[in-house]
Amino acid sequence: MVEEIFAGLTNAFVPGSVGKPMTFYFSLGDIKKTVKLSSESCEVCEGKVVDSADCVCKTSPEFFVKIWDEDYRPGMKDFLSGTIKSNNPNALQDFLRGFGKPS
Repeated sequence: MVEEIFAGLTNAFVPGSVGKPMTFYFSLGDIKKTVKLSSESCEVCEGKVVDSADCVCKTSPEFFVKIWDEDYRPGMKDFLSGTIKSNNPNALQDFLRGFGKPS
């Protein structure tokens, strides 16, 4: 399911939804992806292809699917419990907005 989500990101991207170029690194169990967003494009890469992403997100594939498909939005409890980890939780909202998802 997660692979299908990432495979569809380029087509789901909403041009103009991101104000500045950003990179996101996702570590979802065995799945590792880098997503590069600009105001006009979305590029999905296998693995970690940048030294320092603007936002790193580590969680389980199941929790990522819950966020993506069920519009669940992680709260403080999810971050404090370690269910999801990020160096920049606010940027995750930017990521979702880039694909027309409620943030």
